[in-house]
Amino acid sequence: MTIIEAILQGIIQGATEFLPVSSSGHLSVFQYLTGNNGEMSVAFDVMLHVGTLVAVFVVFRKRIWELIKEFFFLLRDVFTGRFSIKNMDRSRKMLLYLFVSTFMTALVMLIPLPGGKKLMDVFEGVAGDGNIVVEGFCFLFTAALLFFASKQAEKRAGKDMDIKDAIAIGLMQGVAVLPGISRSGSTSSVGLIRRLDREEVINYSFILSIPAILGAVLVKAGDIKDALSSGAAGIRLLPLLVGMLVAAIVGVLAIKLVAYVIKTNKLKIFAYYCLVLGIVVVTAGILEIVLNHPLQKYFSGIF
Repeated sequence: MTIIEAILQGIIQGATEFLPVSSSGHLSVFQYLTGNNGEMSVAFDVMLHVGTLVAVFVVFRKRIWELIKEFFFLLRDVFTGRFSIKNMDRSRKMLLYLFVSTFMTALVMLIPLPGGKKLMDVFEGVAGDGNIVVEGFCFLFTAALLFFASKQAEKRAGKDMDIKDAIAIGLMQGVAVLPGISRSGSTSSVGLIRRLDREEVINYSFILSIPAILGAVLVKAGDIKDALSSGAAGIRLLPLLVGMLVAAIVGVLAIKLVAYVIKTNKLKIFAYYCLVLGIVVVTAGILEIVLNHPLQKYFSGIF
């Protein structure tokens, strides 16, 4: 992998992780066209996500610090017998809902399948399956979800979040591991569909990405180590660090943009984008299969 490819993937990851268009889907298509797809691409994707995680900490540092302090206050109250569900303030409720959503996401990912695999393995395998048809259909799913969320957001909203909302958002985040289904787009859409306050939807969706990304890094730690130590993997330390830095910088800008998009209910712009992209990707993938002519021949080696 070259520095140029790492920079381009960092830009793609930083912009599309937070914009409701699916970073994993864009990276999967880019890696497929440039011949960088495969098992090691998953490890590189995870490290790019670390770059966007830095962006989340930068933009939401005050809110995150507030939640960290609340976590220790919660432990204090539990061990001193002062914990009360009825008297929880806004920060404590959000903290507990984040635990619930994260648990539901993990539950989806760890569903056992025949052959000893988990649902997470199947989802992640789509990025290296040698075709982009599934990614295309996932883009179309994201488009449909954004259209519906945009329509619902036009109605009166602003209700307080409850446990059912946390469960629904957590389940959708688990499904969003599929490349082409936007994590930020799907979690934000569920919040808007369930008539939550838009400001709360923005904060919750982005902060919820923290445990998800950290969990992915821990799960894929072995793959990342192998990717850096194996010459065959094509992933070197310098391109990896460059990609992470670019993803972090672009990610900060993207967070600002998507906050504006949700507050002003301009999700339809990205819904149309995902619709067109999905149609193009599905068509290209099907033509590639029918004609037996890999698209990589036109793109690999350009960078």
